[in-house]
Amino acid sequence: MNSLAYICSFFFKLFAIANSEIKINGKTFSSGESGKVKANIAKLPSGTLIDLPIYVFRSKKKGPTVLLSGGLHGDEINGIEIIRRMLDESKFDFLNRGSVIAIPVMNIYGFLNFSREVPDGKDINRSFPGHSGGSLASRVAHFLNKNILTQIDYGIDFHTGGASRFNFPQVRYADADKKAGQLAEAFAPPVILKSNLIDKSLRKQAHKMGKPMLVFEGGESLRLDEEVVQEGIGGALRVLHHLKMIDHAPPAEHQPVVLGQSTWVRAKRSGIYTGTMKSGMSVGKNDTIGMITDPFSEFKVKITAGRAGFIIGHNNMPVVNQGDALIHLGLLK
Repeated sequence: MNSLAYICSFFFKLFAIANSEIKINGKTFSSGESGKVKANIAKLPSGTLIDLPIYVFRSKKKGPTVLLSGGLHGDEINGIEIIRRMLDESKFDFLNRGSVIAIPVMNIYGFLNFSREVPDGKDINRSFPGHSGGSLASRVAHFLNKNILTQIDYGIDFHTGGASRFNFPQVRYADADKKAGQLAEAFAPPVILKSNLIDKSLRKQAHKMGKPMLVFEGGESLRLDEEVVQEGIGGALRVLHHLKMIDHAPPAEHQPVVLGQSTWVRAKRSGIYTGTMKSGMSVGKNDTIGMITDPFSEFKVKITAGRAGFIIGHNNMPVVNQGDALIHLGLLK
């Protein structure tokens, strides 16, 4: 072998070794190794350390690395429980190929404070790619971007509705991302929504890096919903099966309703809202979806759907202000 060929061979082997490793917070996981990393994010004002537990599962065989993440909004408990349940049931212990990085709670601050945001009021999911010297939300986003997103091939980020809004189990992906569309079909949720990328979100940052990511939405913040949890677990396992990473997954129970866009039906005036239709129901144009009254029964305002569609989310807060979101309506066209 001549010297040039030897040098090329040496660097190729070096790259292959480096590429076969997952490194997080100074800990290296080679092929076939699994374990947990506690990454220090910051401290509370009391001086208490805030650690982010990250679980890594690796097969001995080469394959894709998939991120399963929950709790980016700390009050969205269903996503946390979905990943916790899969960890508890050892779903990733015997991978055929590839790797899984599982992070049940990405926003430890919000989880501790029953909050969507971190203590400074900023949203981590509007802070990507982040900055090491930025706000607290920006620092957490920077850590996730640098240490996690750079090492994955695909991702599923689990969310719920916020502010007393319930989301019907659904998967969202960017229509231009064909690989994400294939993952959405493999997930086989009740609803697939083609959803635009949100600036500075985890999903948009992953998309910019060429890493297809799904967002699963289901349930309501600060509430556990067993049906939603089961939908999330089953869908995640079907995606891993689709990627040939596991042998078995629950069979799909739905022929997903595929929606091209969505819109909100909002309160015409302030008052007490009583809904007559909920998530998972189809509505026709001008169908009545609820009523708004005042506490003294001096007025009644009927709320109707301006377009036909499928309800993918609904408001559970009875007292509403003018302009509040009442029904999230998915549109077929």
